[in-house]
Formats: sequence, structure tokens, C-alpha cells
Amino acid sequence: MENLDKESRYFQAKEQVRELKKFYGSLMSYVLVIGGLAALNYYTNELRYPWFLWPAFGWGIGLLFHAAKAFNWNPIVSKDWEERKIKEFMDREDKSQSTMGRWE
Repeated sequence: MENLDKESRYFQAKEQVRELKKFYGSLMSYVLVIGGLAALNYYTNELRYPWFLWPAFGWGIGLLFHAAKAFNWNPIVSKDWEERKIKEFMDREDKSQSTMGRWE
């Protein structure tokens, strides 16, 4: 049982590292592309109208959601809440299995 728990934690940690790598890749893309758009904006009209901020804002919102997923940050539904619900559903399943066994 302990070995299974270690293996499960290993796979969870591996998945979180994969999410972090994806986030950092997205962050680098964001910095490079938005930086390029800002340079293009400066070159074309010397930032009289900073249109590069529109894609920066839109992509930034998506990047924030990606960061929340990568860093396991969710202010509404915490990890403790998730674990309590999993335990509750597992207990409910165990209870229903034990009552069904009596009638068979």
C-alpha cells in the first residue's frame, strides 16, 4: 500500500512538473511575441496608439489561468476541499457496497 502511495505521489509530481514546463514555455512565447509586437508598434507609429496592449491583455488573461493551473492555485476550490470530497465519495461508495453485500 505504501509503495502504491509513493507511486501515485510520483506521478502527481511528474504531472505538475510537466504543467510547469508548459507554463514557462508559454511565458517565454508571451514575452517574445508581445515584445516583438511592441517593437513593431513603436517602429510603425512610435506608440502614438499602443495597439500591442490589446493582444498583451488578451493573451495575458489566458496566461494567468495557465499559471493558476500550473501552480495549483484556486482560491474558490482548494486542495483540502478536493481531498475531503474524494474521501466523502469513497466513503459513500464503501457504504453502498457494504449494504448491497447484505442483500445478496
